[in-house]
Amino acid sequence: MSSNDKLDAEHVERLITAGTAPDAAVAELVDELGLDTVGEILIDEIVFRCPPPENTTAVTIALEVVHGVRRRRTLLRVMRDEPISQVNGDGRAVQMVLEIDVLDLVRRIFGPVGHRRTGDFRNAFLPSGLEHLGYLRDTALATDTLLSGCGNDSVDLGALAVRYGSDKWASLHWYAPHYEHHFERFRDHPVRLLEIGIGGEDRELGGASLKMWKRYFHRGLIVGVDIFDKSLLNQRRLTAAVADQRVAEELAAIGDLYGPFDIVIDDGSHVAEDIRTAFHALLPYLRHDGIYVIEDLQTSYLPEFGGSAGEAAEPYTAVGLVKQLVDDLHFQERASAADQPPTLTQACVTGIHVYHNIVFLEKGTNGEEGFPHWLRQLLAGPGHS
Repeated sequence: MSSNDKLDAEHVERLITAGTAPDAAVAELVDELGLDTVGEILIDEIVFRCPPPENTTAVTIALEVVHGVRRRRTLLRVMRDEPISQVNGDGRAVQMVLEIDVLDLVRRIFGPVGHRRTGDFRNAFLPSGLEHLGYLRDTALATDTLLSGCGNDSVDLGALAVRYGSDKWASLHWYAPHYEHHFERFRDHPVRLLEIGIGGEDRELGGASLKMWKRYFHRGLIVGVDIFDKSLLNQRRLTAAVADQRVAEELAAIGDLYGPFDIVIDDGSHVAEDIRTAFHALLPYLRHDGIYVIEDLQTSYLPEFGGSAGEAAEPYTAVGLVKQLVDDLHFQERASAADQPPTLTQACVTGIHVYHNIVFLEKGTNGEEGFPHWLRQLLAGPGHS
C-alpha cells in the first residue's frame, strides 16, 4: 500500500466514523480534509451504491455538494447498460441539478441504517434536452437511481448476491439467510471484514462477494485475500491482498496490516489442511464478539479436497475441526480442565452454529464455570466418588 493509498484509506475511515458524530465534528473534519477530498469520496461511494440505471436515454445530473459558502459540482452521466460515470462539461447539457449539504450527505452515506432521507436536498429540472415527455421520464428515472445511491437503507443480501454475481444465494449455496441472521448486529457499525478467496482463480478478476459485502456493510472496510493478484479490484473500502492460505505466516501478515477483524470468512481453497491452517492463523486477529465463518463444509466428505472417504468426517477435516471445537467449548466440564491452562480455542470460542455446508463460530470469553466436582458427588449421593 502506497503512502497516498494509506492516506486515502485514513480519510475514508475518518468519514465513516463521522457518520454518527455531532454536526460540529463533521464540519470540522470537512474543513480539515477539504470539500474536494470529502466530495470525491462521497461521490465514489454513491456511484458504487447506485442500482443499475433504467433510463434508455443518457441523462446528465449535476450533483452539487455544499458546505457553507463553498460548493463542489460533479456531472454524472446515467444510462441503462452503462456504468455511471463522471463527465466534463460546462453544464449546458445538464437535465437535473441535485443540491445537498455535505453534512446531510455524510449522514446519508455513513450514518445509521434508516437515517432520515427527506427534506435534506433540493432538485431542479433544466430545459436542456427536455423537449419531449419521454426524456422527462428518463430524467426522473436517472434521478431516482442517483438518489438510491445517496443512502444506506437496509438491503436484502440475497438480492445483492444476485446483483453482483456471488454464489452465496440462489445457486449451489443458500447461505444468504444465515449470513443475514448472524451479521444483522454489525450492519450499523464500522466493521472490518476479511474474506479468504476472491474468486475467478487466475482466469477472471472475481470479487463478486467482496462487492456484495461492501454494499451490505455501508460503514465497513472489506479485505479479500487470494493467491492470485486481484489488485485491479481495489477501490475505497475494498482491498484485494495477496497471500497463500496454506502459509500461516502470510495470513498473519495480513492480520497485522489490516486487522483486527470483526468477521473472517473462509471461502478459499476448501482443502481440509488449508482450512485448519487459516483458522488457527487468523483466530488471534478476530475481535472478541467477532464471527469466523467456514463455507463449503461438504468438502470434508470429498477425498479430492482432503476429506474423508467414509461415512463420518475425520478429525483432520473442517467438520472434524467443528467437532473438536464443540469439545473445546465444554472443556471445563472435563476433569483435565483443572490440571492445565486452556488452549486458545478453549478459552475464546463461545458459540458454534452449524447449517448445511456452513458454520458460524463466535469468539468471546468462554468463562462459564464447569459443573463442580464436589456438586457432582453431592448429587450422586453416598457411596459415589
